[in-house]
Amino acid sequence: MKSKDKSKSGKSKLQLLHQYYTYTGFYTFVWKAVKSALPYIILAVIALYTINHYYNINDALTRLTQILPAIGVLSFFFVSETLLGLIPPEVFIAWAGKMHSPWFYLSLLGLLSYGGGLLSYWMGRAITKIPYVHDYLELKMHKQLKNSKKWGGFLIVVGALLPLPFSISCIAAGIIKFPFKAVVLFGSLRLLRFAIYGLIIFNAL
Repeated sequence: MKSKDKSKSGKSKLQLLHQYYTYTGFYTFVWKAVKSALPYIILAVIALYTINHYYNINDALTRLTQILPAIGVLSFFFVSETLLGLIPPEVFIAWAGKMHSPWFYLSLLGLLSYGGGLLSYWMGRAITKIPYVHDYLELKMHKQLKNSKKWGGFLIVVGALLPLPFSISCIAAGIIKFPFKAVVLFGSLRLLRFAIYGLIIFNAL
């Protein structure tokens, strides 16, 4: 009896998936996207490293959570998660762990992060309405955008679960006009990430 994981062609699901990504140009697209973004990522890392060398960013964020009232911390976090999401949420999760109802505040953080990502999606859609951006996307990036729509779900899942800015993934999804209902569905995994981080960080506090 043949394995259930094998198709009629004798290839496993993993092999078929690899074949599909190869034929559709997924790997080429990802490599080009990473290569294009690499200079900006390197500059951002250098800038953050330089700033952190002279002024400890994590200490500054920790002090900020100590100075601001709860509503101020939550508001600051929501703005951060909406605008690129470059501030690590772990700082805020640690803050929630020191509150009188840690899981309540963690839930609020998760919902705010999720909501910020959904708002970022509409920011991405708004960007495409700028005449210059619209013309550029339609004329020069049409093929890339067509491919991107095939992998929009993957983009959102990666941003939701991995230590990458969720906001940027959602903005990208908005730019490629990935269906909002799918963003809502896949983006809900962001709540799972906060739950996992909460279990880890709260037990360490």
